[in-house]
Amino acid sequence: MKFLPDQVVARLQTEMQTPDLSGTRYRALKFLGRGGMGAVWLVEDAVLHRNVALKVLSAESSSADLAVRLMLEAIILARLEHPGIVPVHDAGTLPDGRSFYCMKYVEGQTLDQYIHRLGLRQRLQLIQRIAEPLAFAHSRGIIHRDLKPENIMVGAFGEVLIMDWGLAKVMAVSSVAAPARQVSGHGSTRAVQDSAQSGALAAENPTAHGTVFGTPGYMAPEQERGDVNLIDQRTDVFGLGSILQYIMRDKSGAPRGEALSRPLRAIGNKATAAEISARYSSVQELAADLGKYLDDMPVSAYRENLFERTVRLVNRNRVAVVLVLAYLLMRMLFILFSRK
Repeated sequence: MKFLPDQVVARLQTEMQTPDLSGTRYRALKFLGRGGMGAVWLVEDAVLHRNVALKVLSAESSSADLAVRLMLEAIILARLEHPGIVPVHDAGTLPDGRSFYCMKYVEGQTLDQYIHRLGLRQRLQLIQRIAEPLAFAHSRGIIHRDLKPENIMVGAFGEVLIMDWGLAKVMAVSSVAAPARQVSGHGSTRAVQDSAQSGALAAENPTAHGTVFGTPGYMAPEQERGDVNLIDQRTDVFGLGSILQYIMRDKSGAPRGEALSRPLRAIGNKATAAEISARYSSVQELAADLGKYLDDMPVSAYRENLFERTVRLVNRNRVAVVLVLAYLLMRMLFILFSRK
């Protein structure tokens, strides 16, 4: 029996997964990868003459439940208009019956690919920038629930975007209610119409107690236990804290020398505390503590002793300390020489 080469098999699988874009404004250019519930394709928008990303359900997983979830993800993204969140341009149903949504195509690298070229200070500043769109989403009642380096994209000009909101949990239902509408010249899917008319995004696709969503190594303990009723913005604080722990290590996984600082370790430990009440109450608080650390200020996560406080103040006011010491030395020399 003769087997096909792996390259041929991979090409056939890709061809089978190619979405049917006939009669649409899109033309498939290349397969980009898999994300969440479906595949992501680079396509050309023939109307606006630009390349965009098309997320479409995989052929083998085009169930009604997943179609609803994909459309709800599109609605969530459409409501989160922030520079750090990829905008949605379009959504609907393809001629082959699969649900899709169209979003901006971001050229760049994921955080795990990008981070190794940066020093620790730049890495910590990236965490602060990730916290901004995350805080915006939380203000709209939306929890990401799947924060990890692979879901953070750094664009060609340094822009930072949070990707893949397929596991998002809606805390404030009213914030994502949307009117039913026609999209992309096609009829909207029934999932979009139903969820929009009811205005109950969370109720359309409830998560049962005991259901585990997330990525091992970045999930908060309440996620691992399936305690969905306990999930709130502090769950994303844990995810962001896990990314912080990740960037504090080098390529071999060992802690970077600068990351051995007690205040910095305390920040990471507080963000990833097992008990929800022991964590930062918000990603803004986590980002603020990182800002204090970068500015050589005391952080809320760590209580300094007298020696550490003195060393920090000396480091922060090094120029003034040197000038004072130089002045004192000159005075001492002047007194010594004046007695001779």
